[in-house]
Amino acid sequence: MFVIGKILKPHGIKGEVKVLPSTDDPTRFERMDKARIEFENLPELYLDIEGVWTHKRFVTLKFKGVDGADAAERLRGGRITVTDREALPLEPDEYYVRDLYDMDVVSYTGECLGKIVDVLETGANDVYVARPEKGGDILIPAVKQYIISIDVNAGVMTVDLAEGLR
Repeated sequence: MFVIGKILKPHGIKGEVKVLPSTDDPTRFERMDKARIEFENLPELYLDIEGVWTHKRFVTLKFKGVDGADAAERLRGGRITVTDREALPLEPDEYYVRDLYDMDVVSYTGECLGKIVDVLETGANDVYVARPEKGGDILIPAVKQYIISIDVNAGVMTVDLAEGLR
């Protein structure tokens, strides 16, 4: 499953909810007829989408049968998910972030630098956080200058880091 958005709060009094998208293509909500909503300790819900509006970096959704602020409040914190089959196709040299976690990071000389423990989203590019067995974290800008290759199947990222990044 992929999380494509998180319901933040009700929006207005007619049952709409404000969603923070976590997808590279927030317009995908406009192409969806139904939404799967998952909660921590509750069964998932499947709701028909009645309306979609985007404003700045947020999406507002109106679900059929959710007709007031109280009903919308019950959706707060829900994660809107899609299956692997429903995920957007990847372009060459693109990867799902979830596939990078726990990946081994090695230098082009074969030195083990650690494992990917986090991916930071910055304005310019993502930054991979590699944690070696000893020492502090290594921050690796996700740009071709430093990333030689990523082999998702083998679980290995090969890098060429400038001296200051280690």
